[in-house]
Amino acid sequence: MTSAEDEKELTLIDHLVELRDRIMKSLIAVVVLFLALFYFANDIYTYVAAPMIAALPEGSTMIAVDPTSPFFAPFKLTFYVSIMIAMPYILYQMWSFIAPGLYKNEKKLAIPLFISSVVLFYSGIAFARYVLFGIVFGFFISVAPEGIQVAPDISSFLSFALTIFLAFGLAFEIPIAVYLCIWAGLAEPEALTGKRPYVVVGCFVVAMLLTPPDPFTQSMLAIPMWALFEVGIIAGKMARKRQREEEAAEEAAS
Repeated sequence: MTSAEDEKELTLIDHLVELRDRIMKSLIAVVVLFLALFYFANDIYTYVAAPMIAALPEGSTMIAVDPTSPFFAPFKLTFYVSIMIAMPYILYQMWSFIAPGLYKNEKKLAIPLFISSVVLFYSGIAFARYVLFGIVFGFFISVAPEGIQVAPDISSFLSFALTIFLAFGLAFEIPIAVYLCIWAGLAEPEALTGKRPYVVVGCFVVAMLLTPPDPFTQSMLAIPMWALFEVGIIAGKMARKRQREEEAAEEAAS
């Protein structure tokens, strides 16, 4: 006869095997996308760097200080792009792993949050690429001292771009975090509203840590973070109101 401890150990092993399988599926998805996109690595890099190239003075170009940069910079960018494209599938694998342990009401909430998280993450990256880059690069190049030729290194630009993409992608998840705090009862909307001055300061502190050390770029991240915090409070108020209505209906029915 199998003891309770053996059953528990078997269940744990089953979970670990499932986790391994889902991690492998995620890795395979990233590798397949990378192999499909590698041929277009230079085109992808040019697309991402287009705002910087457009902001350069006429006759100026980006440079490669390291002899290996022309190969490794597009290679690295393509790998990260593969991860970003595969992110919905990766998150789906994570969701499929934890879903059996969730209650019905938690599953009902998790699916919209999953979709919203993906959309917001991509929205943050799109905001950085289509709004921030053109403004920031144009500003930096316009304030270059006279006699200084602006010729950014492609590896340095890639590090900057990836940092900004990640920072804005995560920053745009703020409404989800605020909503979950209110939904779980960890904070009340009124209490969060009262802490708005501290939140504004916190947004600038986080922006200072996540972005290059210049006030302009930091403001371009901090202000959307603050706005998204307010969006999270509004969504949390709606969720709290719906929870109270459901509780009142249950009490009336009992």
